[in-house]
Amino acid sequence: MLFNNDYFRRIIRVMSLRHVRLYISLIVIGVLIVALFLWLGRSQPVKVIAATVDYGVVRDTVANTRAGTIEACRRAGISPSMGGQIARLPVKEGDVVQPGQILMELWNDDLQAQLQLAKSEAKAARSKAEQACVLAEVTLRDSQRLKKLQQKNLASEEAIDKADGEARAQKAACKAAKAATEVSQASIDVAQAALERTQLTAPFKGIVAEVNGEVGEFVTPSPVGIPTPPAVDLMDISCLYVSAPIDEVDAPRIRVGMRANISLDAFNNKIFEGKVRRVAPYVLEMEKQARTVDVEVDFICQSDCENMLPGYSADIEVILEEQERALRIPTEAILEGNRVLLIGDDGLLQESTIDLGLSNWAWSEVVKGLSEGDKIVVSIDRDGVEVGAQVIIEKTVTSND
Repeated sequence: MLFNNDYFRRIIRVMSLRHVRLYISLIVIGVLIVALFLWLGRSQPVKVIAATVDYGVVRDTVANTRAGTIEACRRAGISPSMGGQIARLPVKEGDVVQPGQILMELWNDDLQAQLQLAKSEAKAARSKAEQACVLAEVTLRDSQRLKKLQQKNLASEEAIDKADGEARAQKAACKAAKAATEVSQASIDVAQAALERTQLTAPFKGIVAEVNGEVGEFVTPSPVGIPTPPAVDLMDISCLYVSAPIDEVDAPRIRVGMRANISLDAFNNKIFEGKVRRVAPYVLEMEKQARTVDVEVDFICQSDCENMLPGYSADIEVILEEQERALRIPTEAILEGNRVLLIGDDGLLQESTIDLGLSNWAWSEVVKGLSEGDKIVVSIDRDGVEVGAQVIIEKTVTSND
């Protein structure tokens, strides 16, 4: 019986030890699980893009609301003033032409014949005038000779009167013949003008951009109030400018002569300097809620226009005011209410309210609220970016970015 009691006591002792070990193991596992959850649930630092507050150029600018267009300073869509059949097309698209050069000629054989007839008649009229004037000189000398003979009583009064009358008559005939030559010259001018109406000539030096028509086709003038494509589109691309729409709210601040920056999709990442040449004196009502004013900007250096073509899309940014050395931050870092998120030395985000000066889409001048060297968050739209959050800087924006 004693043996049996000791045996049971040992069994109970062993079981108690196993229970203790099991409890201890369960407690350790529970602690580890809790620690794991706490580790996994801890807040991770948020990666942000930052900017350093520094000094630089800040401009107050106005930009176009819709894409502008490169325009030629001189461009003419020209057509013949009369209808007819195209007889000659001495130029083609892309040709450089000089002022007065024929671009298109209609059939005009009849008018050329009339011009030649008028020139022949003028030549005959000049010959007749020369004949009449020679006879007038001869009769005048005869009359003068008879007057001298009369002084010697060698010529009768009747002969002198007759000679004097003939001299005056021939003089009048000479004047009439000369007037006839003027009439003939006027006929030449009329025939020449009629002929020129069939010839389309270049009003200035330029490049033929478009030709509408082929030899043998008929062209007709545009009916009143109905625009039709021009026979020849001529443009002078030696001088180009940008025409762009500016919102009616911003237009009153723009003046002729203000500097502007020009950018083109065709010349990526290149900015051209320009100057405002014209502000339209009227508002375009393209849309009820988007009324604009056309602003034209010249390229300051016309050599920049090489390889540019009229019709390229372009954007302008008119510089209203400029601060050469201003404490500035990226405009995209500013929250509503002129607030920014400042990165503290401990990596925690703090909120700061600032006073702004000049501003545009890229940079804003800070008048009060920040100091040079402060770091602010630019990527304000990322998840977790809020006051009190722990952050690490993924990238720092510089003035060259």
